[in-house]
Amino acid sequence: MERTIVGYHEDEVGDWVAELDCHHGQHVRHQPPFTNRPWVTTAQGRAQNLGATLNCVRCDRLELPEELVSYKQTPQFSSSTIPAGLIKDHATKRGVWGRIRVVDGSLIYRLSEPIGQTLELGAGDSAAIPPEAVHAVEADGDVQFFVEFLTSRQS
Repeated sequence: MERTIVGYHEDEVGDWVAELDCHHGQHVRHQPPFTNRPWVTTAQGRAQNLGATLNCVRCDRLELPEELVSYKQTPQFSSSTIPAGLIKDHATKRGVWGRIRVVDGSLIYRLSEPIGQTLELGAGDSAAIPPEAVHAVEADGDVQFFVEFLTSRQS
């Protein structure tokens, strides 16, 4: 998924890491001939690339960033109480992750854009919802589930 660079920091060995709007970090090294990013070597170059996008493979793999905190949770839904808004395509806001937790039964979780993936979640399973990823759910028989919303401590 394409994510926006919102800041930078140096890792423990002095390599630059781009801070992405999804709360993941991604190394932005300049190591020719494999990686050609001369802009990362200067403060001016890094500043000019704030707002640029990078492909975040960790979002593609549905990996929750470390140190997110839960700030809200839906009520527990059943097959008969799933809100219409969850059944049709929708997305979380920028910077907000979701986590579907299935308590009982089975739920189909479809990520259409930009990931294009379908997961069947059973009792005890959970799955991450990346920020701004278009998705929907569908009951697969009787189901009990809820959605938790997470963001960084700084947001």
